[in-house]
Amino acid sequence: MLNSLIKKGKQQFFKYANLNNPIATKFYINTYSPYVGAGVRVDEIDYDKGMIRVSMPLTWRNKNIVGTQFGGSLYSMTDPFFMTLLMQKLGQEYMVWDKSAHIDFIKAGTSDVFATFNIDDDEVNTIKELAKDGKAVFRDYEVDIVDVNNEVIAKVKKTLYIRLRAFSKSAKFVSRF
Repeated sequence: MLNSLIKKGKQQFFKYANLNNPIATKFYINTYSPYVGAGVRVDEIDYDKGMIRVSMPLTWRNKNIVGTQFGGSLYSMTDPFFMTLLMQKLGQEYMVWDKSAHIDFIKAGTSDVFATFNIDDDEVNTIKELAKDGKAVFRDYEVDIVDVNNEVIAKVKKTLYIRLRAFSKSAKFVSRF
């Protein structure tokens, strides 16, 4: 029943929503089934500042076999957000893909967890300069996942592929954002 209501709501939402709007993006991600199941929530999006903040409570749905935050859910809560920020900041002229990721588990997650993603305008300008000749650009980004005491429980490093759409073999793919 709930899934049916969410599906109908999304269908109506996509008729009218512009996903360049942070409120619409937040709604879309917060109703995305894998995130609903894990409890991942987008708490704040500020495209002007290049920032997204997410959280995930510790619940029976995302506990691992020893009762702490499941590593897959910890990684999942970081998955699309650097890509999302760059897609918004760079616009449709660029292709942005996640290329690789690495997660380093520092300590057990025994409480709710949080991550804040930032991409500033200087980084966007650097990417544009590096990509202007049509070559692929690879950039590394890191984010800490912290607990309620602001202690780091995991570090995630992501490598993103960025290229001018006109030079990309995947130019036909269009963002849902």
